[in-house]
This record gives sequence, structure tokens and C-alpha cells, in this order.
Amino acid sequence: MKSAVAAIPLEKLLEQLPENYTLTDRELVMRAYHIAEEAHREQKRLSGEPYINHCVAVASILAELRVPAEVVAAGLLHDTVEDTPVTLADIRREFGDTVRLLVDGVTKLTQLPRVSRGDQHAEWNHNGKEGAEAQPALLGRKEDMVSETLRKTFLAMGEDVRVVLIKLADRLHNMRTLGHMPEDKRRRIAQETLDIFAPLANRLGIWQLKWELEDLSFRYVNPERYKEIAEQLAERRPDRERQLEDIKDTLLKLLAKNNIKAEISGRPKHIYSIYKKMQKKDKAFNMLYDVRAVRLIVPDVPSCYAALGVIHTTWRPIPGEFDDYIAAPKDNFYQSLHTAVIYDDKRPLEVQIRTQDMHLNAEYGIAAHWRYKEGGRHDPNFEQRISSLRKMMEWRSDVSDAAEFVESMRSDVFRDRVYVFTPRGDIIDLPAGSTPIDFAYHVHTDIGHRCRGARVNGKLVPLYQELKTGDQVEILTAKRGGPSRDWLNANLGLVRTQRARAKIKAWFKKQEDEQNLAQGRSTLERELQRLGITEVNFEKMARELGYKTPDEMFIALGNGDLSIGKVIKQFSQDEEIQDILEANAPPPQTVSTDAVEVVGLKGMLSVMAKCCNPMPGDQIVGFVTRGRGATIHRQDCPNVLKTKDRERLLKVGWGHMERTYPVSVKIKAYDRQGLMSDVSNLLAEENINIANVAVNVNRSIADLRLIIEVRDIAQLSRILTRIENLPNVMEAHRTKPG
Repeated sequence: MKSAVAAIPLEKLLEQLPENYTLTDRELVMRAYHIAEEAHREQKRLSGEPYINHCVAVASILAELRVPAEVVAAGLLHDTVEDTPVTLADIRREFGDTVRLLVDGVTKLTQLPRVSRGDQHAEWNHNGKEGAEAQPALLGRKEDMVSETLRKTFLAMGEDVRVVLIKLADRLHNMRTLGHMPEDKRRRIAQETLDIFAPLANRLGIWQLKWELEDLSFRYVNPERYKEIAEQLAERRPDRERQLEDIKDTLLKLLAKNNIKAEISGRPKHIYSIYKKMQKKDKAFNMLYDVRAVRLIVPDVPSCYAALGVIHTTWRPIPGEFDDYIAAPKDNFYQSLHTAVIYDDKRPLEVQIRTQDMHLNAEYGIAAHWRYKEGGRHDPNFEQRISSLRKMMEWRSDVSDAAEFVESMRSDVFRDRVYVFTPRGDIIDLPAGSTPIDFAYHVHTDIGHRCRGARVNGKLVPLYQELKTGDQVEILTAKRGGPSRDWLNANLGLVRTQRARAKIKAWFKKQEDEQNLAQGRSTLERELQRLGITEVNFEKMARELGYKTPDEMFIALGNGDLSIGKVIKQFSQDEEIQDILEANAPPPQTVSTDAVEVVGLKGMLSVMAKCCNPMPGDQIVGFVTRGRGATIHRQDCPNVLKTKDRERLLKVGWGHMERTYPVSVKIKAYDRQGLMSDVSNLLAEENINIANVAVNVNRSIADLRLIIEVRDIAQLSRILTRIENLPNVMEAHRTKPG
């Protein structure tokens, strides 16, 4: 007999199943529930509730999307293989291949693959012991495990998109219950959701999941701004709802007078989208056009434009706020008309206009396919969406490194798209941020290899220039030759897409190993010399990066399999290397005023009080001084306790602190006007503080000596690379202090 606590969710789930499910479908879901409930019987979540409730919640989210019964069943079983004695073979025997493949696609890896260099096959380590000697550096790293699991899911998504729907539903319920996790885990999981899962839902066009994932993540990633916007929305809600009712009545009468049928609703406000728009437009909350917004759903496309005409005739449109996503759909197939007008009360009003089909696609994206099927209608977008997704992931079999794979999904799949033209007028679809080199490789591999320059809209441009929709691009090529290794240097930003990177690496792999070995050794030694690192154990470095010998590591560097950035990043995590930076670091008790955040008065100048010397961890308070901002005291400071000006006291707290290390850098360049300005602007872009600077010019050669504050060796490497690529700069390297 099933427990009463666990039996309740099943009843709720059965009520939520789509009406078109057959008795066989419902029986499949019930069997999956009972097996999951039995498997998870002794398990509880951090909240204390039975674990089965999570499985039911995931299945309920999937049922709301109206997916097939096999997907709901897989949602119920998604954690059984990972957390219980149930195996994939058991699931195949009970439910068949479809459910087994779906469950396998979302099951986390429990051990990393053991990869032997030179071997084309990865041997999966199941028992935690076998293979431990082969790759000690790779096994057990949490970030590697997360990346490998995501890679596995994304690869499965390329074969069956339903896998990722289960993954998104699982993540959504985890985000809804994230409050029970420790704070550090909350922030990490929320940031990962904001970086990967919300963009994934957006790429699939599933607005219902996207907005909730974004808002829940934002709540934990930036709680202060979340609370601030939420409170402002709540304050204005009664007035806004009253206004919207009046606006809807006015619009209905206006459209009826013009023989246009429409359903009108207020458009819900999502906190993260408001925050992003505030950032993008650099405007305060009350200056945003879509704080008041309505949505019109009309019978057909002509009615969309007819309604738009009526609205623009009645109220003055706001310039620059009209978008026609019907004629030019977004890259995730979203269609709608967007406009903003000055309403009768002289305040902005945003209006969206779309058909019922467009609304269905906007809310459910790729999952709308199953709603079309149950209505007996043909869904013209589904195959197009699947084809588009697979095309974006053409490179997926070329990338074996899990972290690189996930980063490639971000660059090639999750980003928005730009549409540019060849000189013949052909349209090329690229990820936003693509450069002329990315364009060249998209057109043809050989054109990419021989690319030496580019014209955009008839003008010569640098190869790192980002392309924009509507640009016409012409590639200037050499008769022969190949790509430059600099193209693979992420710090230079010359190549942004995985498709281009894969083709460049393939070219270098064809070069002789001997040449690659020499090139790789030279590249690494030059970088280490520039960073002021003299004693290096290459044997240890190779092992930590997963190579048997230093020569294998050098060859990988030479042919592009291994980036210099990854080597330096690994280096920066080494305690011995960190000691090099710490040797010149200021004493730990020195605290930057940047570490203090004055609540409600960000940007106010603040200094540490000399009378009580507050340290991180102390309870602190701010005291507003005339003309000098705020002075930070300990709360038990005698000067604070005896002050009579209590209104000048401010609530303050320690902000996010990040340790930095002062590093001496020398830059040698041909002198020119604006040289120091360019260096300063570059460092400002990277949020690097300049502690000291000295400039000496002799016979047109400028010698710049700077002391800059960096977080780690990896950041220093990136800065030096970017400085060396400024016009007229010959070299930039680290020097010994003094």
C-alpha cells in the first residue's frame, strides 16, 4: 500500500495530464510513478519533503507543455538511474527504448570518462576505481563533471529535443525550491541557470520557462536589485491594474469601431527583463516604456497590421520603439508586432499585436508542436526549428573537451543571430558577435584559411570587428597560405564561433608534429617569460592538463587542440604560482574602500575610519561627512556611540571583496598621440586599477612602467596580450618590482 503522503501528488498529476491522452498513455504514466515512488521511497529533499514530490513536479511541468506520455514518464523517472538501484536496462525492459533514451539523456555522469591520448574511444569509469590512475587530474573535479554532464545532455538534445525539455523542467523545479540550499550553492546554481538554461529555453522559444528561470535566478544572483524592482512593481500595481482596465476598454471600443476582433490582456511584468532593459537603455525604472503594456490577439495577419494602423492613427508612436517581428521573425521563430505610443494621459504604453498561432508559438516555442498535433493541425515550424538547431550544432562531434563544448553552445547556439550579406546578395546566418573570419569560414573553409582582410559595406575593417545585421561583407584573400595561430587566441577576439575554431584547428592538425612541437614549446616559453615565470615543472603541468608527456602538451598547443589561455588558467590555480603574486601583494589587513557598499547610496566616496580601523567581518556603520562622502566605522566605535548627529549615520555592509595583487608591467612602443589614453581605456574596460604609472620617451620610443592590480596570472596574460595588440606597441611584459 502506498503512503498517503506520496499518493496525493499522483492524483494531482493525473488531473493535469492532457485530455487527449489515451488510457494506455495514462497507464504508462501511472506505472512510471509507482516505480519512481518505490525507488525514491526512503529519500527526502533538503526541504524534508519526500523526494517523489520533485519527480511529480517535473512531470507536472512537462504535462503543462502537453508533451507525449513517454516524456512525462521519463520526467517521473529522470533521477532513478542516478540516485537509486534502478538501471537503464530496468527502464528499457519496463518502458521500451524511447523512455530509456530520454532518461539516459538527462542522467548526470557519476564519473568522468577516462581518456587515453591517442585513443579515439573514451572508457567510462563506473565503479570509481577503475581508470583512476589513468587521469587523476580529471577525475572528481566538480566543474569538469558539470561540464561533461551538460555536454552529454546537449549531444542527446541534438538527437531528440525532448531530452532538453525534461532537463529544463527539472531545473525549473529545482530553482523554485532553491531556498533550501546553502547560500554559496544557491548563487552558483542560479548563475548557471542564467548563463545556460534560460538562454536554452529562449533558443527553443519557450517563453513560459524562460521568464521564470530568469526571474528565479536573478532573485539569488542579485537579490538587492531584484527586491528593489519587485517593490517598485508592487507599489504601482493597484494604479497600473486600474489604468490597464481603462486602456483595455478604450482599445476594445476603438478596434470594434474599425471592425477588428481582438482579445486584450495586460502583459505580465518580469523582473529580470525589466532589469536588462534598464541596463541596455541606461534608464531608471519609471522611464521604461513597457512598465504599462497590453497584448492584442487578433484573428489573422492582416488584422495585426490593421490594428497597428488604428493605434498609430489614434496615439503618437514613440520613435525607435516599433519592431515588426512578423515580417522578420526573431531567430527563435518568435513573431509579433511591438510598438509604444504616448497614451491619453501623456505616458508611454507598449502594445504587442499577434495572432493566436503566434501567441502559442511565443509561449511554448518548440513545445507548441504537440499542441498542434492534438488539434489535428500541421505544425510548419517544428521541422524547421529542429533543422535550425542541428545546423547551429554542426560542430558538436569535433569538440571533445567538455568545458569548451559548453562554451561553444553559449557562443554558437544561445546567442542571438545576425544576418549578413555576401557581395552576391546571399544571406548568411551567424551568431551575434561574429567577425569577418567567422563569416569567411561559414562561406567556405578555403576562403577562411586564406582570409587576410575584409570590407564591410565597402570599407576596410579590422578582422576583429563585430558584424551587424544588414552588413555586406567581402573577404580579401591571399592566393595561398593558411590561418594564423593568433586567430585561436581568445584574448584577441578574432574568431568567436566554434564552427570557425574547429576548421582552424583541423588545418593546424595537418601540420607535422615536429613543427607543432617546436611551435607549441616556443609559444608557451614566450608567454611564461612575458609573465615573469622562470621555474616551471613541465612534467607536472602536462599531467594536470591530462597529457602523458610535455611533448604531447606542446604538440597540442602547436596544433591548436590546447589553447595558451587554458594553460595559463590552469597555472593560475597552482598554489606555487599564486605565491609568486602574493609575494608582492599588500598585507592582508589592507582593505580597499571598493570592498564597502553603502546601501542606497552606491557610488558615494567612502574611506576607512582611522579611529577604529574596521576589518571585513566587523559590524560597520557609515557616517556622512561634509564634502568627503562617508567614513566607515565599527558599530562599537566610541566616536559613533557618542555622536549626536544620528541622522548622518548610514546602514552599510561589506560588499563582494576580491583579492588583487600589484604587478609591475613594462610597455615598449613607438611613441604616438593617444598611446597612454589607449592603454588606460583598455585597463578600464577590464576593471583593472592602475596603482602607479611612469612614462619616459627617448628618440620616439616610449617606455611605460605601470603597476596594475590583477586577480590572477590568467587575467595578467589576457591584459598583456591585448596591450601588445594596440597600434605601435612592440612588447608588453611583467618586470620585477623596483
